[in-house]
Amino acid sequence: MAQPVVTFGEIMCRLAAPQHLRLRQARDLEVTYAGAEASVAASVCNFGGSARYVTALPRHALADATLDAVRSVGIDTRFVLRTDRGRLGVYFLESGANQRPSSVIYDRADSAIAVTPVERYDLKGAFDGARWLHLSGITPALSANAAEATRAAAQKAKSSGLTVSIDLNFRRTLWDWDGRADTRALAEATMRTILPFVDVVIGNEEDCADVLGIHAGHTDVHAGVLRIGRYPDVARQVVEQFPNVSKVAITLRESISASHNNWGAMLYDVRSDTADFAPLDGDGRYRPYPIHHIVDRVGGGDAFAGGLIFALTTDGLSDAATALRYAVAASCLKHSIKGDFNFSTRAEVEALMGGAASGRVVR
Repeated sequence: MAQPVVTFGEIMCRLAAPQHLRLRQARDLEVTYAGAEASVAASVCNFGGSARYVTALPRHALADATLDAVRSVGIDTRFVLRTDRGRLGVYFLESGANQRPSSVIYDRADSAIAVTPVERYDLKGAFDGARWLHLSGITPALSANAAEATRAAAQKAKSSGLTVSIDLNFRRTLWDWDGRADTRALAEATMRTILPFVDVVIGNEEDCADVLGIHAGHTDVHAGVLRIGRYPDVARQVVEQFPNVSKVAITLRESISASHNNWGAMLYDVRSDTADFAPLDGDGRYRPYPIHHIVDRVGGGDAFAGGLIFALTTDGLSDAATALRYAVAASCLKHSIKGDFNFSTRAEVEALMGGAASGRVVR
């Protein structure tokens, strides 16, 4: 069996207003379970890889349902800690359409992972025989406990010989556990203690600016057009600050509207000092996927991270350019799937990589 990818972070109950209703209109909410790191593990498993998940959950039926959702895609949950302290986090989703943006309301205070100290987790067991650890900037935003656990996981994984990746994932509304610092300053100070143990950094332009103070010139992500020529320099600035980093991936989302995005990404490789972009047209020029009718964009970044990790650890996909193409195609397909998890298969991703983008019925 392939060496597993391990992810650590919070999983929640997602309550979504159906059929693009506003939350104040909805009288019934659709229930699913997801979190950034669990979504990455789900992608790895759905592509045919192996993944373990580490988190803390309370002892009750809703947490049991959460684990059922994780196990249903083949994720190993042996290292999920059940605790008598803390609650199941919740987030409420209102899906936007056209010029009305989507919105998220978090209800995560005092969740199990937020109140659980790092020494309760069996990190040694979780990392035994594993090859990769994936983290995000969302979990350390929850509490000092969660930040310490994320940092300890990165440090332990690195010393155990695992490759460590992190998605910067800045969430402004979550960074409030230290009243002495504003949200951006707290995020930067905390993430700078984790990044020295990281090999692969994933983010977008806003994450790099908010978490690390690195900007891509005067590019405006809200204007619908990105100056992609500036992004290799952003990656080099990340590496200058954290020379332990070997790869930097930057997702490139052009938001035309809530229903229409253009989607692509860049992967910078430190050893070769080269930046690959995907997708490319027939002349080798960057041309993003046009996604005109988004079904659900939540989890799109996690689908990219899961695709990238799977590809980089899989024979035949692991060179930088191919791994990036795989990750971008995987995430593009996720925009057509309801819920946070990407239920696309490896065959479907590779078909899109090969140009099968018409959406014709497969019989």
